[in-house]
Amino acid sequence: MKKTKKRILVLHGVNLNMFGKRDPAQYGTVTLDEINGRLKDLGKELGCTVETFQTNFEGAICERIHQAHLENVDAVLINAGAWTHYSIALRDALAILEVPIIEVHMSNIHAREEFRHYSVVAPLAKAQIAGFGLQSYLLGLRAAVELLNGT
Repeated sequence: MKKTKKRILVLHGVNLNMFGKRDPAQYGTVTLDEINGRLKDLGKELGCTVETFQTNFEGAICERIHQAHLENVDAVLINAGAWTHYSIALRDALAILEVPIIEVHMSNIHAREEFRHYSVVAPLAKAQIAGFGLQSYLLGLRAAVELLNGT
């Protein structure tokens, strides 16, 4: 039986399509396309397939999570943007998943405004990586692969 590549879905939430333009002091100048490219390159290096999805519509991200469940993806990496802090719909959609969830943030949400300190995603996540810019995503992908490999 041929071993299939692990599939990791990367979800980018609201306003993250503006990376590189929005608040470079907080998020740097890397664009979402650059982040996705680096993730896909690292995925190849690590022997997994990386799929990316970004939306500014809460229902669309919930539907993509439902689809991920039906497609049996192996892990989910998520930066939900502002939805991190209040979206019960997103939290409930993620709770459907039976695979590792890794929460990532470009900025250190715990060093920012008080309302950003709380995450509805965190209780469902295997880990949260924040404050490393682009590296948060790459570290998150490495962590997901390590979890899937049992190491």
